[in-house]
Amino acid sequence: MSAHFSRRDVLKLLSLPPLLSLPGIAEDSAGRTAWYRAAKFGMFIHWGPYSLASVEASWPIMRPNTGKPNYISEADYRKLPSRFNPVKFDPHAFIRLARAAGQRYMVFTTKHHDGFCMFDSHYTGYKITKTPYGKDIVQQLAGACREEGMPLGFYYSPPDMNHPAFRDTSKPAGENWNGQPERPEWPLYLDYMSLQLSELLTRYGPVALIWFDGLGNQGKYDGQRFLKLIHELQPATLVNNRIGVPADYETPEQFIPKAIPTRHVRISGTDPSSAAALAAGVPKPEDFRLWETCMTINNTWAYNKNDLHFKSSTELIRNLVEVASRGGNFLLNVGPEPDGTIQPEFEERLRAIGKWLDRNGEAIYDTTYGPLQGVPSCRTTARGPDVFLHILDWPGTTLEVPAKGLPKLRSASLLDSGAPIEFRQSDQNLTLQLPAAAPDKDVTVIALRAA
Repeated sequence: MSAHFSRRDVLKLLSLPPLLSLPGIAEDSAGRTAWYRAAKFGMFIHWGPYSLASVEASWPIMRPNTGKPNYISEADYRKLPSRFNPVKFDPHAFIRLARAAGQRYMVFTTKHHDGFCMFDSHYTGYKITKTPYGKDIVQQLAGACREEGMPLGFYYSPPDMNHPAFRDTSKPAGENWNGQPERPEWPLYLDYMSLQLSELLTRYGPVALIWFDGLGNQGKYDGQRFLKLIHELQPATLVNNRIGVPADYETPEQFIPKAIPTRHVRISGTDPSSAAALAAGVPKPEDFRLWETCMTINNTWAYNKNDLHFKSSTELIRNLVEVASRGGNFLLNVGPEPDGTIQPEFEERLRAIGKWLDRNGEAIYDTTYGPLQGVPSCRTTARGPDVFLHILDWPGTTLEVPAKGLPKLRSASLLDSGAPIEFRQSDQNLTLQLPAAAPDKDVTVIALRAA
């Protein structure tokens, strides 16, 4: 059954103070985003009938790769739902894996650009409940997340190749996949979006965030209209920056910014650097711009049995450290198999990250960017007055770093074991005496405790 949740229900799940001022009522954005800033690490889930063909979500019909081994025609792509029957799907298994990985929120693709809905929308027949599976995937996952206290966000694609008001569907999607706002039908498509977002925000319980993915010319979606709708239905829900308005946070994709994003110099899209931001160094807290890198474990978002280019667990751990050291969140993707299970290569890497976080989570969760930026082989995060030094490349028995920005220290120790580290601190430098070999093959963390 559908369930309607009160503001108090939403705030309770997201662990927010009950007396927050909310959007549209001169809200304090830092208060709404407190849980998200603390969480740091989330699971992205790209899943749909496209997993049957080992092709990427939506793109094969938008940019047909005729002649290549993984080519699928638009007609065949559209037939995939008739075979989609993920009988092994267990939403609690997804949550258990996310928790084992140390991930503290999840984002699920409710609808990708192809227009297929993984929820039982009343406004389309192109949906999960019209497949052989016949059950609402989003409803099951949302229910399990409520039971287990896992914040759940919804990816929702404004583009929709299936809707005749988004584009002229008598033509191949490859000809007009960016949408046709010049057509008189366009306002009807925006109404369709409004109806579906209202479904997602009223039928499935607390929604931690809405993750839009606008492709290009995002202003055509009238983002302010949808921000207003979201804030009216679920005031605590966060919104990313991909619907033509800045909203709550930036979303660099498949790369990690080389500098800390700020309100004045934002880093998003696919441009991996900004000279202005690099020059700015460590921003003031009030200038920081919340951000999140989304990334795949191999090279594709959807399940692809042919993509064996898996990042190692060490690389993924180091990516998490890089992201946290610049104040961001790391949204790491899995693409479930057609039967609803997650492939062992993904599970193995996620569990390895979780084991590292079991030992070093204090240096990631509830932290922000550290005072030392741009130091070769080292990254820093900060939690209150304490600083955590993440050593990527072991320097030998002595490490010297600039002291600027560091607090006066009372102790230094290996975070995982608590073993003390001898140090000397001057106004210019901090010198640490280290073990001969790195205690942790992935990343060794030294806790620098303020006096």
